[in-house]
Amino acid sequence: MDFNLNENQQSYVDMVRKFVRNEILPHILELEKKHEFPRRIIKKAWEAGILNLSIPESVKGFEIDPVSTALIIEELSYGDTGISTSAMCNDLANVVIAQHGTGSQQQEFLKPFTDAPLLASFCLTEPNAGSDNSSMTSFIRKTDQGYILNGTKCFITNASFASQYTVFCKLGKPGANLLSCVIVPVENDSRRGNEISAARGGRIVLGNPEDKLGQRLSNTASVTFEDVLIRDEQVIGDRRQGFKYVIDVLDYARPMVAAIGVGLARRAFDVTLEYTKERKQFGQRICDLPVARDAIVKMWKKVELSRMALLQAACKVQERAPNRGVYASLAKNVAAEAALFCANEGLHLHGGYGFMSEYEISKLVRDAHIIDIYEGVREVQDMIIGRELV
Repeated sequence: MDFNLNENQQSYVDMVRKFVRNEILPHILELEKKHEFPRRIIKKAWEAGILNLSIPESVKGFEIDPVSTALIIEELSYGDTGISTSAMCNDLANVVIAQHGTGSQQQEFLKPFTDAPLLASFCLTEPNAGSDNSSMTSFIRKTDQGYILNGTKCFITNASFASQYTVFCKLGKPGANLLSCVIVPVENDSRRGNEISAARGGRIVLGNPEDKLGQRLSNTASVTFEDVLIRDEQVIGDRRQGFKYVIDVLDYARPMVAAIGVGLARRAFDVTLEYTKERKQFGQRICDLPVARDAIVKMWKKVELSRMALLQAACKVQERAPNRGVYASLAKNVAAEAALFCANEGLHLHGGYGFMSEYEISKLVRDAHIIDIYEGVREVQDMIIGRELV
C-alpha cells in the first residue's frame, strides 16, 4: 500500500478542504442551532462534484475510485458529519444500481443525479428490523401490472427531500426468505404535505423529521410505501438476490462510515489542541500539563490508527478483495472508537467550557455517537469479523 496520494487524490483533498473551510466551518454552530437542512451547502457540494461519487464513468463521464471517495468523505466530515452523511447517502442508495443495474437502469436512475442536485434515500431499516434484516416485513407481490410494494422504513437519511428511494423488501410476502431491491422514483411536483406520489403509481407517506441527539444537519424520517407500483425495470438485478446486494452495499459503505469517523476524530483533536494551547491553568498552557499531554497523545494515536484502517479497507474495496468485508468492519469499528474517544476526551480537556453549546466540541460529542451505530453497531461488526476469522 502506498500512503502517498496521487495527483488526482491530492487535488480532491485540497478542493474539499477549501470547500469545508469556506462553506461549512465558519457557519457550522449557527446552522446547527437552526436545525435547518443545509440545502444551500448540499447544492454547492453538488456543483463542486462532492456528491454522487459512486456513479460510474459510463453515466457521468468520469469515475472516482473508492480510496478517493473515502478521502473526500473524510474531509467533508471534518466540517460536519451530518452534511457528509446526507452526501454519502446518495452513494449508499445508488451504488447498488451502479454495481448490479443494467446499462439502461443506470441511465434512467443515476443520470438525473448528474444533471441536478438531487438526493436519494437508502431504505433498509424497519421499526422491528435493525441489524436483523431477515426480520423486515416490507414486501413486493406480483400483479398483472408488475409488482406492488407495501411497508414502512425508519431512520431513513434524506427521506424528506429524496427524489428517489432504493428499497430492500421481501419477495412475495412479509415472511418470505428472499429479498429484493427496487427503485422508487418520486413523481415531480407531487408533494402534498407529508405525502408524495410515486412516479409509476401509489403513495409515499413521510414521517416528521426526527429530533436527534446529533448530526442535526442531516435529515432523518420514516417512509411508508402504500400500494406503490413497481415495474420490472425498477427491480435491480436478480429479484431473489437482495441479501447479497445488501452485503455488497454495506461492504462499500462501511469504509465510508469509517471516513466519517476519522473526519470527526481529526476535528475533535484539532479543536482540542488549539484550545489547550491557548488556555492556561496553574501558570502554564493546558497542553503542557503532563496529564493533558498524555490525553492529547492518545487522541492523536487514535486518529492515525483509524486512518490507517480506513485506507486499508478502502484499498480492499477498490481491489474487490474477497476479504474486503472483514476490513470494512474493522475500519468502521476503529474509526467509531476514535471518534467517540477524541470527542469525549476533547470535551474533558475543554473543562466546563466544553459543556457549553458555543464551543464546537460539545457538538462533536453529540455527533460522534451515531457513527458507532449506523451501518451496523459495533457488536454486529465483531460478529462479521469473528465469522470470517473462524
